[in-house]
Amino acid sequence: MTTQTLSTPTVYQGQFGEFIITQSDRIGVIVYRGGLMVAALSFAIASALVLFNNQPINYQILTLLYACFTLALGVSLFTIHIYMVMLHRLLQVFWAIGTITSIALALSSPEPLAINVYNHPLTLFGIGFTFVALTGIYFKEAFCFNRLETKFLTFIVPLLLLGHLVGILPIQWEQVILGAWASLFLVFALRKTVQAIPADIGDKSVFAYLKQQSAAKV
Repeated sequence: MTTQTLSTPTVYQGQFGEFIITQSDRIGVIVYRGGLMVAALSFAIASALVLFNNQPINYQILTLLYACFTLALGVSLFTIHIYMVMLHRLLQVFWAIGTITSIALALSSPEPLAINVYNHPLTLFGIGFTFVALTGIYFKEAFCFNRLETKFLTFIVPLLLLGHLVGILPIQWEQVILGAWASLFLVFALRKTVQAIPADIGDKSVFAYLKQQSAAKV
């Protein structure tokens, strides 16, 4: 009797009906959060190497860290739960554009990727789409969970990228903003590890309703 009770899944009441959270749902959230953690750690380590390392920078390591960041971000973008399907797909497209551009730049330029992007701000019109996708995650988390760090991140990421693109930020300010970005990204990823898993799954009845509506239109 006790075993049967323990194995009975919790039934949640959603906006459009009842739903349960499966093991697959939970694994998806864990993968999403794991991707965020890897991305945050890769970004923080790369930022620390740029900001605090007094020795000559090994740009191959920076490129490798960026590759880890991009791959992990892609994993998170494909496992995140967003009610608006078009927005979800748009963020994935942005990530794909940024990733393809970064690969093209890394393979075609004799300069290391980081130096190429820094010295040629116009490359942000391609590789910057990766960070647009990342900012989309920050915005979603700020909107859904009212997270203070993601509110700041939603603002400072475009501030740094656009500021560098048009050349209005002194290098000291760019360094400060980059350090704040890396720190807040880590705080965000760490806080996600202790958040209740159902919160990241959301109301599955909404997903089911939207899927039914889409199928009916077809």
